[in-house]
Amino acid sequence: MKKPGYRLQFICLLVFVVGWIQSEPVVAQESDPDILVIEGGTLIDGNGGPPVRDALIIIRDNRIETVASSGQARYPAGARVLDADGKFILPGFMDAHVHYAGWMAELTLNYGVTSIFSIGSGGEWALAQRDAINNGKIPGPRTFVAVGSLAGARISALSGRSGAAGGLSGRQVASNAEEARAIARRFIDAGADMVKVHRGPPVEAYRAAIEEAHRAGLPAVVQPLGPTVYAREAILAGADIIEHAAGVSVSVAKDPSKWEGFGSIERHSLSPLPFADMDDRKAVDLIELMVKEDVYLEPDFIAIGRGFHKERAKFELQDYQLLSSHELSYVPEENRLRMLDRYHDFDHAEPADWEYRNKAYQNMLRFIREYVQAGGKVMTGTDTAGWAVPGLGLHHEMEILVDEAGLTPMQVIQAATRNPAEGFRVLDRLGTIEAGKLADVVIVNEDPLQEISNLQEIEWVIKDGEVVDRTFHAWFENPLPRGEVEGSAWVRALKTQSMQGTEFGQPPPGIQSVSPTLVIEGDPTLTMTIRGVNFTRESVVYFGERRVPTRLVSDSELEAVIDAGLVSQVGTFPVTVRNPPPLQRPEWGNGSSNKAHLLVNYRY
Repeated sequence: MKKPGYRLQFICLLVFVVGWIQSEPVVAQESDPDILVIEGGTLIDGNGGPPVRDALIIIRDNRIETVASSGQARYPAGARVLDADGKFILPGFMDAHVHYAGWMAELTLNYGVTSIFSIGSGGEWALAQRDAINNGKIPGPRTFVAVGSLAGARISALSGRSGAAGGLSGRQVASNAEEARAIARRFIDAGADMVKVHRGPPVEAYRAAIEEAHRAGLPAVVQPLGPTVYAREAILAGADIIEHAAGVSVSVAKDPSKWEGFGSIERHSLSPLPFADMDDRKAVDLIELMVKEDVYLEPDFIAIGRGFHKERAKFELQDYQLLSSHELSYVPEENRLRMLDRYHDFDHAEPADWEYRNKAYQNMLRFIREYVQAGGKVMTGTDTAGWAVPGLGLHHEMEILVDEAGLTPMQVIQAATRNPAEGFRVLDRLGTIEAGKLADVVIVNEDPLQEISNLQEIEWVIKDGEVVDRTFHAWFENPLPRGEVEGSAWVRALKTQSMQGTEFGQPPPGIQSVSPTLVIEGDPTLTMTIRGVNFTRESVVYFGERRVPTRLVSDSELEAVIDAGLVSQVGTFPVTVRNPPPLQRPEWGNGSSNKAHLLVNYRY
């Protein structure tokens, strides 16, 4: 007969074992490499609430499956586990203003920027790049694109970025509501994630394009810099996001007539000057309107305040040290120099001009602070790749928002996570760490709520459920490099010269456009139409270095047959036209045209 003490001990042991099993998350022995677990650490989920200590996040494939506290959820023993004890867990960062280039992939991901909003013109290349990244074909941040933009006729001409009518790339001219609707629908039908209205169109064009965007469930992103539409008019037309906080300065100016014509040239896009003339009463009224209409502002302080930043010396040194790495030798030299030179744009300004611009910059900082205090929502953006180093520039922007604009670290974390996702209408998928969302996560070693620059102390970046390789590779090459018609200005000049009469010999050829510009790997043999100047019966089209069958249609049009075997592999391939000697004008070249390109995209 057992003694009562043994029975009591047995019962206590049984209770202990059952309790241990219930509290222990590792309850199965099977291996499941499709599950990634983040255990321990402090969760800052992007919603703005108090941080959650000792978190447990379970990721299955590319989705967040569970968000709990350690010990409150189960996962297989074979799962991959990241021990985040003592670290801080945040949603992946978002850059709300990017002009994406294929060399930017490693830089953005290395600094925790897992999503970008490419709001410039990229046409079919932008769509192909987005789809290749989002389908895992090539590395890079999750990408959302505008494809092209609507602009006024004069602005497009002055910028030199006009797109071919009926195309996708460049700034498409919208002079009225009908044209605006047609362009917006063309972008939407092509697969745009947003509709972008640049400066120049009349208010009825803004309103029509925005209506088309909203009808498709997409956000409308605007840069309202005149000549008749500034921030207030764009907001009343229904705009969702104002990039650069463009047009705000004119809408709050004491004397708007003083700024008549502001926005007519490209450099006005990044000029805060009208803020120097800010009327505080007008600022309050505009803030009330923006908050009421739920408008998001993306200020680009890293670009607009260049040369005036409180931490200018630190930012410049960090940029220089990063870009000096031999592992980043693939960054184009022109971009490298531009990103470093921007700090010195106003070094030689007259003292009075410097002070005036600094006053404007300080007023803009104050406006953003008061906007957020009133309940307005700000997004982080950089206008990279020309005005900030991809990835690192976003961290500089966040530091400016805290240290100069006076926002709290939590407000800035939301500006880099939840706010862009909400404004661009993807909050159901991204922007916060919650069950069911895509698994884009950044884990840092120090508390960003104590010091926002701690967000640079990154331990791990997770994008789409996979831990990112954060090393740079000198051999990195994008398999889908951007290829457009090069030398457009040269062709325009050539066309003018060629109109002055003919001479003996072959004239120098120039390409203005090719069609199609995109095919899919494995497509059948195609006929390409090449339009330009100075085509003759002797003209021959080359695909890369291979001569292809060519037919003269007119002196401004050729047809070339490109065999299926030439488009069997993904890539961006040059197309040129060559005229044989004797040449009319050797000073215009060796008889070979400028380059156009055919993009061969992945087949999904």
